[in-house]
Amino acid sequence: MILSSASPAGVVLTLAAAAAYALPAAGAARLSEQAARRGLLAAWLLHAATLVWGLFGDTPRFGFAPALSVTAWLVLTVYAVERQMFPQLRARWALAGLGAAAVVLALVFPGTPLHVASSPWLPLHWALGVAAYGLFAAAAVHAWLLQRVEHSMRNAAEPQAGMPLLTLERLTFRFAAAGFVLLSATLVAGIFFSEILYGRAWRWDHKTVFSVMSWVAFAALLLGRMRFGLRGRRAVNVIYVGSLLLLLAYVGSRFVLEVVLGRT
Repeated sequence: MILSSASPAGVVLTLAAAAAYALPAAGAARLSEQAARRGLLAAWLLHAATLVWGLFGDTPRFGFAPALSVTAWLVLTVYAVERQMFPQLRARWALAGLGAAAVVLALVFPGTPLHVASSPWLPLHWALGVAAYGLFAAAAVHAWLLQRVEHSMRNAAEPQAGMPLLTLERLTFRFAAAGFVLLSATLVAGIFFSEILYGRAWRWDHKTVFSVMSWVAFAALLLGRMRFGLRGRRAVNVIYVGSLLLLLAYVGSRFVLEVVLGRT
């Protein structure tokens, strides 16, 4: 933990990003569409600056909270791209709140100092894993939106996500499939190239077990979709379970080490 390990520049960037996120999240009813879009863009840029500073600043650090912060930023990036294609998508305020919480959490728990990589390929391996986190998080957000639309339809109300049910369903499974590909590549690299990446033989540990369990859950989801037309609440629940298992693989283990056990 803590703020004492953060540089003044990092603290200023983080607080600015959190404030920029909080403004559109708290003032949803009072801001115009253009003002809200500009505010979220400013927050997104400041968030990116905090991530760059955390990884390449005076003392590069990484841990469970920065991993969550990167994931939140990737989800917001996906949302920004999607809004260009589907202007009716409505999740800005929830995602702004998520971004604010993520940057503050990364300030309080900045992680441990990064050591010199044992292999030039190690950053690529990490990038694959973090990208998989982001895509599965995007799938989980879309699954949540899917549930909101289904609930609204059952109650004969206007869909709260502002998007057709089938469009949301297609997007949800596309993100899940893309995340599955990246997770597969991450696992293959970790299993077969562990000595090159980490300088040690591959072994089963809690991180690997949870990652493989997540892979199995998403493999079952995609196979069930192709073979049996799996959809609706069952599919959403599998997405939630698979995403939670992957979250436990790195974020959960680092949380235990950094916060519960106090190890660096």
